[in-house]
Amino acid sequence: MIRVAPGRSALAPMLATAGPLPTGPQWAYEVKWDGFRAVYADGRFRGRSGRQLSGPPLPRLPEVLDGELVALDATGLPSFHAMQQGTPPVYVAFDVIRPELTYDQRREILDRLILPAAVTVSPSFDDGPATVAAARELGLEGVMAKRRASRYQPGVRSPDWIKWKFVHTGDFVIGGWRAGARPLGALLVGTPLPDGTLRYRGRVGGGLTVRTERALLPVLRELVRPASPFTGHTEPANWVEPLLVAEVRYSEITPDGRLRFPIFLRLRPDKLPGDCLGEDCG
Repeated sequence: MIRVAPGRSALAPMLATAGPLPTGPQWAYEVKWDGFRAVYADGRFRGRSGRQLSGPPLPRLPEVLDGELVALDATGLPSFHAMQQGTPPVYVAFDVIRPELTYDQRREILDRLILPAAVTVSPSFDDGPATVAAARELGLEGVMAKRRASRYQPGVRSPDWIKWKFVHTGDFVIGGWRAGARPLGALLVGTPLPDGTLRYRGRVGGGLTVRTERALLPVLRELVRPASPFTGHTEPANWVEPLLVAEVRYSEITPDGRLRFPIFLRLRPDKLPGDCLGEDCG
């Protein structure tokens, strides 16, 4: 039986589980790309939330592709900073959505496709430690391990895909902001709870540049609400409807659930608040 996550489309991308990188012949390895996850179908790119994303113009293809929209820097390496500066993205394809087939069978189809120049196929490797060493040397985000015999499960976070990052990052919901030396001094972030409120994870002030402030502050002001969306947290702040998702880098999560040394990396318009599990859920 084809497994699809409840409430998710059959075109929703399969999701990975964070954990130690497994080894053995039953696993294949790929690098982890730093961009926007996107499914390409019917001539359009769609993010994890189902929203349409901008990407390179491509013809209709015989397969539904799963991959990442990535901007490359002058050295040819993925750079989210380059994407923020307006560098047109390329599409890195790493799977086809064929739930009835194994990973190895899907990779055979992907490798045989005739694709336009704006599409790159992400390489697949047999040697996990060598893949980790190469990815680290190139300054990439991390490595993915995928079970060769596993089926594609749309919208499911599966232990058949394991992601291992060189740094801690997570996706958190913005619930408010505070002023500092500038009008946007820090974001207040959290993770969703079953009752619709947020568990408070702390303030994120690092990484908020003048450029970020100019882009983000008007959006936050449109979302202002009178009460805190956080459970049990009412420090003075400008509260907002918990609709925006931010990717944050941090050193660790403290025993009381707070982010230590958090740095704002980017907004994630391709994700919904319900997608945010916090630690390493990207």
